[in-house]
Amino acid sequence: GRLTFFPGNQTVDLPSMNFMKRHGTVFLNAYTNSPICCPSRAAMWSGLFTHLTESWNNFKGLDPDYVTWMDLMEKHGYRAQKFGKLDFTSGHHSVSNRVEAWTRDVDFLLRQEGRPMVKLTGHRKHVRVMEADWQNTDKAVNWIKEEAVNLTQPFILYLGLNLPHPYPSPYAGENFGSSTFLTSPYWLEKVNYEAIKIPKWSSLSEMHPVDYYSSYTKNCTGEFTKEEVRNIRAFYYAMCAETDAMLGEIISTLQDTGLFGKTIIIFTADHGELAMEHRQFYKMSMYEGSSHVPLLVMGPGVREQQQIPNVVSLVDIYPTMLDIARIPVPQNLSGYSLVPLLREKADESKASPRGPRPSWVLSEFHGCNVNSSVYMLRTGKWKYIAYSDGSSVPPQLFDLTADPDELTNVAVTFPIIVHSLDKILRSVVNYPKVSSSVQEYNKRQFISWKQSLGHNYSSVIANLRWHQDWLKDQKKYENAIDKWL
Repeated sequence: GRLTFFPGNQTVDLPSMNFMKRHGTVFLNAYTNSPICCPSRAAMWSGLFTHLTESWNNFKGLDPDYVTWMDLMEKHGYRAQKFGKLDFTSGHHSVSNRVEAWTRDVDFLLRQEGRPMVKLTGHRKHVRVMEADWQNTDKAVNWIKEEAVNLTQPFILYLGLNLPHPYPSPYAGENFGSSTFLTSPYWLEKVNYEAIKIPKWSSLSEMHPVDYYSSYTKNCTGEFTKEEVRNIRAFYYAMCAETDAMLGEIISTLQDTGLFGKTIIIFTADHGELAMEHRQFYKMSMYEGSSHVPLLVMGPGVREQQQIPNVVSLVDIYPTMLDIARIPVPQNLSGYSLVPLLREKADESKASPRGPRPSWVLSEFHGCNVNSSVYMLRTGKWKYIAYSDGSSVPPQLFDLTADPDELTNVAVTFPIIVHSLDKILRSVVNYPKVSSSVQEYNKRQFISWKQSLGHNYSSVIANLRWHQDWLKDQKKYENAIDKWL
């Protein structure tokens, strides 16, 4: 998210996003409602917060027949087309991904990821590194050229990319699991190494207990040289540059076909990437690198060169889509239309019948690599993070104006702020109750999975992504699970 505006934008050349900023609106404070693929996308496609869809982890999203904003647009006469990654319905992702989420309440520490690493592939003219994403981009381009251009009805086209996402590296050896930042020299040359900030790390003993669990399970508690960290960040930025080029293909195709002047383009992401901030990679965290997402909008009626500081989140996409299409917006949504913020002339009389947009956004996380349910409220300069039942794990409070890198938890210093933000949070979600229902869900799911395996339970669980740690003391970890159950 921070790459789409200051201060991240000195590190890598992103011409298509910069084009969108010049000719459209950028949201400076857009957040995911859950910093992991499937639950985040479930929020975006449903317009509902995670505790309402009960998308607790990457395996548990929306029902396959859920009515999304795209379904409604299709019903109202839009020609709808989807390409690429959707990932908002239940039942996907690996067994390991599921079991790690269900067993996060077990009292053990096991590495679930390979140590993050980088890999350079191809040569200086090698453009198409993520071939599957390029193929989906080609499909979208061809659809615009061959279908959209001849339509008499309006269209909605969705293109979902996998980039910029670390790739699975081989399952053997020290670097098992999904942990490779992969790019080619072509994209790496677009990164300004001098501008890459090396994040400050707290010592392991000073880390918040949940952060320590995350860092450990992500295999990041070992030693990393500055060069290693800089490379991981550089390769991630290079992957962002490749993503930007795919966006560019769509924009130039709309220009070539004469559709550009009458098409609204929205660019966003399901979550971010920590890229070694806070001694972590991946997402699953409320820190800015993971929860703060890009959101750029360009097209007819959208204000140019506008930067919007209001906090917004992905649940706002659903009402926005319907609003653009002039379809009545359901009243039960968690999100609010962004159209009043985007328009050339803000028409306050057209404000939502539910009243004004709240001054906060909510994000929550219940999945793997984090041993507690997490709830984040962002409002003004404050980010408040509450855990579990609100008392067994200490909360965090960050002043993002004074401390943009979120290095100093000031929860103890500002008890009155903590109290008032916690009160708002509880008015939005009864989070101790949600946390306990997630714990019950995790146990139920684990038990039925274990029963479905019969006598194979031990050998199957031993061979999941944590196999290297598990096999060191198999009995100890089995006992920890038994104790939990």
